[in-house]
Amino acid sequence: MRMSSWSLIGVVFLSACSGYAPPKDVIGATAEQIVTVMGPPETRRQVDGGTRLEFPRGPYGRHTWFVDLDASGRAIRAEQVLTEKNFLHINPGMDQDEVRQRLGRPGEVHGLARSRGVVWSYRYENPFCLWFQVEISEERKVRSAGHGEPPECNRRNRVFIP
Repeated sequence: MRMSSWSLIGVVFLSACSGYAPPKDVIGATAEQIVTVMGPPETRRQVDGGTRLEFPRGPYGRHTWFVDLDASGRAIRAEQVLTEKNFLHINPGMDQDEVRQRLGRPGEVHGLARSRGVVWSYRYENPFCLWFQVEISEERKVRSAGHGEPPECNRRNRVFIP
């Protein structure tokens, strides 16, 4: 009995890990096959005649995978979008929907005082204790964007506290 319990735990653990990122052979897979491996997407949106599936992942949401499907519902591309390259495309004046289409759902949203808008924060893999933040005005436009220090970082000692 003990051995079968440990075997079951191992299978559950390994299957949970396998769904973190899209499978290596994702190109050509159907939406149903992708959902079977990764679970339900957080968002489905129409893009360029096809569909984009959005999968936020990881501790503190440090990865967001976009899987693009063509008009027939087959995967044509998969990309982890929380990268410096994508952050460079977030500029003042951009509509908040454009930010969502490029970076996906923010990991955290905080309101600004006096109803001046919100700040969207994206944690991502980097060698420093930083996150990318986008200030969205009450008009739903990007006011500013840049890197900040998340609250789990200790400013005095610059030590990451998990």
